[in-house]
Amino acid sequence: MQTPTLTTERLLLREWTPEDLPDILRIFGDEETNHFLPWYPLKTMEEAAAFFAERLTPQADGGLHAALCLRESGEIIGYLNVSSEPACDLGYGLLGSHRGKGYVTEAALAVLDHLTAQELPYITATHDVENPKSGAVMQRLGMDYQYSYLEHWQPKNIPVVFRLYLKSLDGREHSF
Repeated sequence: MQTPTLTTERLLLREWTPEDLPDILRIFGDEETNHFLPWYPLKTMEEAAAFFAERLTPQADGGLHAALCLRESGEIIGYLNVSSEPACDLGYGLLGSHRGKGYVTEAALAVLDHLTAQELPYITATHDVENPKSGAVMQRLGMDYQYSYLEHWQPKNIPVVFRLYLKSLDGREHSF
């Protein structure tokens, strides 16, 4: 799955580049932004470079990995990922100063339009029950709640209850 360059009214979504390493460190090193994510916040530029190579390139896992940028300034404020098939799981994160402004919903709607045009049958997303604001984004995207499950998250070694949502992109009924 290629990461397209997409524009919305306020955002530019684009592929990450090696020049983004300082922003990767800033976003993926932010304690608050990464609280509900399975990895520990990045601490060094070396960790940012490894994270970029292992997780933010299409070559890493075949998924879509977009930097969320403010359209007017180009500032990177977060990310949006879609894992490769068959899971096609949506994930996102935003720096705290940009939350509550509808940016993730706006970006995800553009990505859903792109994936629908690519004839992807459905997309899923999960959120920690302790993070209901992430679930609210899923609901605004028209995703339907499927079920909750308990997972022992590594490497943080903590139990987490997740809620799984699904959105059909092909008009057919899908369920888990």
